[in-house]
Amino acid sequence: MSVNDLIVIIPVYNEEDSLLRLKKEMGVFIESGSLNVGVLFVNDGSTDNSLQIIQDICNTDNRYQYISLCQNMGLSAAIKAGIDNIQSRYIGYIDADLQTSPSDFELLIPHIANNDLVMGYRHDRNDPFVKRISSTIANAVRRFILKDGIKDTGCPLKIIHTSTAKRIPFFKGMHRFLPALVQSLGGTVKEIPVRHFPRIEGQAKYHLSNMIIQPFIDTLAVYWMKKRMINYKLKDND
Repeated sequence: MSVNDLIVIIPVYNEEDSLLRLKKEMGVFIESGSLNVGVLFVNDGSTDNSLQIIQDICNTDNRYQYISLCQNMGLSAAIKAGIDNIQSRYIGYIDADLQTSPSDFELLIPHIANNDLVMGYRHDRNDPFVKRISSTIANAVRRFILKDGIKDTGCPLKIIHTSTAKRIPFFKGMHRFLPALVQSLGGTVKEIPVRHFPRIEGQAKYHLSNMIIQPFIDTLAVYWMKKRMINYKLKDND
């Protein structure tokens, strides 16, 4: 990827119905944004027509580029692959389903200079009841165990310093704990309220086990990791 102020990672798994609308809304943000912005699609082994649509977008607009994984690896792996292929000052993240708006990155940008991670929280969620209550429980358990103070760690709208992102330990499910992991590195995290919209196209990739059960297991693993994290600063060198 070429150097931009901000490159937004968009993981894609079977989102063919939303990609053209996503490109249109990203275009509004790119054209009016306060930073020089690029986009990196990460095709996570889609089995529908997503990859072809992504290729068509990238072939007609050089602000968009893509990488494609050999098989479906999950959201955390897609985010890591994106981070590994970016050299911009800041990295953004948004989901392809457009339940958050790219234009709301402008709400986060003013705070990124003074924080390592700035993220949205969905103050008025437009999700089915089961997903909302599952998320509420998972967030409460995570806050109780990790003491990270974050309202909505799963909000898919984030900006992080690239130098910080490249230091984060990655594992399956890591995307749920990005704030806590940044804090464990000595970084600061700020939450900003953002809009949230109903899913219009495609299907959500969640069920009970990946909304409550697996996050609880992962929370215990992150708690263990935080207690043993090595984080040092040099006082002097020669």
